[in-house]
Amino acid sequence: MIAFSSVSKQYGRQLLFVEASFQLNPGEKVGLVGPNGSGKTTLFRMITGDEEPDEGEISVPKKLTIGYFRQDAEEMAGRSVLDEAIAGSGRAGSLHHELEDLQHAMADPARAGDMDRILARFGEVQEEYDHLGGYALEAQAREVLHGLGFDDDRIDGDVGALSGGWKMRVAMARVLLGNPDVLLMDEPTNHLDIESIIWLEQFLKGRSGALLMTSHDREFMNRVASKIAEIDDGEITVYTGNYDFYERERGIRDANREAAYARQQAMLAKERRFIERFSAHAAKAAQVQSRVKALDKIEKIELPKKRRVVAFDFRQPARSGEQVAVLEGVSKAYGRHVVYDGLSMTVRRGERWCVMGRNGAGKTTLLRMVAGALAPDAGEIRLGASLKMGYFAQQALDLLDSGLTVAEQLERDFPRESIGTLRNLAGAFQFSGDDVEKKIRSLSGGEKTRLAMARMLLDPPNFLVLDEPTNHLDLATKEMLVEALRDFEGTMLFVSHDRMFLRGLSNRVLELGGESGHDTHPHLYPGSYVEYVARTGHEAPGVHA
Repeated sequence: MIAFSSVSKQYGRQLLFVEASFQLNPGEKVGLVGPNGSGKTTLFRMITGDEEPDEGEISVPKKLTIGYFRQDAEEMAGRSVLDEAIAGSGRAGSLHHELEDLQHAMADPARAGDMDRILARFGEVQEEYDHLGGYALEAQAREVLHGLGFDDDRIDGDVGALSGGWKMRVAMARVLLGNPDVLLMDEPTNHLDIESIIWLEQFLKGRSGALLMTSHDREFMNRVASKIAEIDDGEITVYTGNYDFYERERGIRDANREAAYARQQAMLAKERRFIERFSAHAAKAAQVQSRVKALDKIEKIELPKKRRVVAFDFRQPARSGEQVAVLEGVSKAYGRHVVYDGLSMTVRRGERWCVMGRNGAGKTTLLRMVAGALAPDAGEIRLGASLKMGYFAQQALDLLDSGLTVAEQLERDFPRESIGTLRNLAGAFQFSGDDVEKKIRSLSGGEKTRLAMARMLLDPPNFLVLDEPTNHLDLATKEMLVEALRDFEGTMLFVSHDRMFLRGLSNRVLELGGESGHDTHPHLYPGSYVEYVARTGHEAPGVHA
């Protein structure tokens, strides 16, 4: 279907691909992995024709339709969410809007003289639209938008009023509705909650078309991808299996390569000793020359590149009192929408509460009230003794000083710490080498998230309140964070859409909204997320495992 043959590509001195070959076959679902900057986005852009290889050939059949979801959605305004989703969904979407325009034209008295042409065109468009299944398009669009977390009011509302994250969901809906032969998806889970991620998993598994995607969500990759294509050191290597299989196989491959490298190095050392020992012996000259030539011809084995994960020994916080946060009769409403009606619960030392709930159930509202960033309408929230709270939300990124570099921000925050400690901390959150000299204003959303988490955890509070801390984090950083927080002796209250994070850290579950999403009486589960899934049969409220 799509074939890369001996493709080479470089930017300046940076070699991305060196005679790389790769094939995407009909119906395959392939996860694309590789370090940051390895060329994943460039590969997508070469498939779409936005970039050309320096050498080699990329074969894409002319009639093949390609849908590309990327992280830079264009501006949207002037339409409803529904119309915007339909507009970019391919030929049927274009015809849908032409039909609307023709209907307006037929009702316009000023265009009565042009009515024969308008009616003729209306008939042509209607016939093609019907042939393409267009009359089912609106129902399909609503189904996809519901799956991506939109309620009916938002679907019929102005797309221009949406935040950037919600516009990304509209952009995704457009690509999915187009039902292309090949779907390219760059980090599709970044702006989704857990309910929408689970829906998207099912949708993509049910598609007959091919899929090539990147994702920092291990669970999502495991469930959707049946092959993994790894870009590393200019080559593309394909593993037939999901992400866990790829990791195991890569580990075995690397171990075999290290053993082969050690054997070759021992052999080379032995040969060099012979050459050095007998190089001055005339009787051995022929043998020495023969061995020198043989050594020159040997293809040298290189050690596999190690993924550099810096371990950091996070300090333990001071001990808090037994009762960390007590909520009594807490109520909160936005207009007529009642979020909480008399909520009472106690968070005790050492508990790790993950908060589950559909959009609008009040997850972020709860965290903001506990953190003191939002007052309840009624009731009381009391924080315990000897408490030092750390509150992470996306707004925390605004507290970074855009004019400083990463290193300068950390040095300003922790003037008593050694440069070595701060560099090690930065390295644990994937800021290595020259990355620490980057200006904060130039950092991506994921990089800012990593820096904000690093600042919080060097001198950790004993009560962590975290709202989507894994947004935009890559797999290596997420795994490091889970490992670090597993040994954290404080208390946690958090919202996350990452099931690895939920499974790895929670020992209590607060479910908001229930199955319907409208239950104002939260359910408290005195066990981990794993136990919650086993007990309720769903991975998120209303979404069955």
